[in-house]
This record gives sequence, structure tokens and C-alpha cells, in this order.
Amino acid sequence: MSLLAFALIALTSGNVADRAEDARPLKPPAKAPAVVIQGMDSKPVHLDAILKGKKTAIVFYRGGWCPFCNRQLADLQTALPDLNAAGYQLIAISPDLPAELMKSNEKYSLGYTLYSDSKAVAMEAFGVAFRVEPALVDKYKNSYHIDLEAASGETHHILPVPTVYLINQKGQITYIYSNPDYKVRLKGSELVAAAKASP
Repeated sequence: MSLLAFALIALTSGNVADRAEDARPLKPPAKAPAVVIQGMDSKPVHLDAILKGKKTAIVFYRGGWCPFCNRQLADLQTALPDLNAAGYQLIAISPDLPAELMKSNEKYSLGYTLYSDSKAVAMEAFGVAFRVEPALVDKYKNSYHIDLEAASGETHHILPVPTVYLINQKGQITYIYSNPDYKVRLKGSELVAAAKASP
């Protein structure tokens, strides 16, 4: 095992809620955690390097297997020009493996970048992680043909509460929208409005 892989595993400790409702996301004016995620090319990327003094919208979503997430990704694409005009770059993070991210990117012709947090490092650090109960994991797999382990390549069964952050040039959180009801998402137009109003 590489030192990086060991470090990623070591960081995933303790900050995982038992239910989505019990997650405790970071709130303004907390600083965005310095975590390592993966690009679609499977290479590790430091979040600090992505932010690098830029205003950034960060979207945590459950995965390309989730129809509500896919609708959100497509909606964000339509809002992207206005978000960019407001001075923000946009990234989206999920537990999906890089190969799964590539499928979503190609399907929706996204103009923003997807990142993999299959080890749940970023989800835990931002406080949006929760563990899916075993009965629901089995129901997803057997009733809906959704295999969380295949999507993430991991057996932790951790998902993020769907959450949107705005980060300023100093790396501080200026806005958050987080809802444990995965069916309710922040609209792209609402994100643009928040971006225009954020310092």
C-alpha cells in the first residue's frame, strides 16, 4: 500500500454520522479542509490546489447512480455561465470512482470538473458524511440494482448529505446549503443568487 493510500485511510476516522439527519456540516466562516481527492484521471489532487485563491462552489453529491444527483448535475451545467460570471469556478465531489465520474461527465457534457472522494476523506472533513445502514445497502443492491461498493470501490457504505458550499479566495466558507432529504436540491439559479450575494 502506498503512503498516500495509507494516509487517506487513516484520515477517514470518526466523523461519520449514523444517519443523514445527524451529519454536522462545516458552516461559515470555517476554512475549507486541506484534503486530498482524486481527479477523473485517478491522480491525487489537493483541494488547496483546486481552490488556489479562487472563489469556488463545491457540490457534494451521492453518485452517478442517483437520479436526483444527475438532475442536479445537469441543472448546474445550465447555471455555469452565470456562476462563472459571478467569479466562481464550480467543482462537484462524490464517492464515485474516477471511472464512474467519466461516465457522468460524458453523459452530461459537463463544463465543470468532477472529483472522486471514494475514501470519504473530504466528506468526513467537511462533516457531510453518513453511513448507509446495512438493510438499505442491501435494498439498493437487490431491489434497485444500485451497488454502492461497485460505485466507490470501497466497503464503507459512506455517502454525503447533498451539500453545496461557496468558498472565498481565502479558502473560507461563506455559504452552505445542506439537506438530509436527498430529494431536495439547491437549484442552479439559487446557487447563482447566493454567489452574487456572497462576499
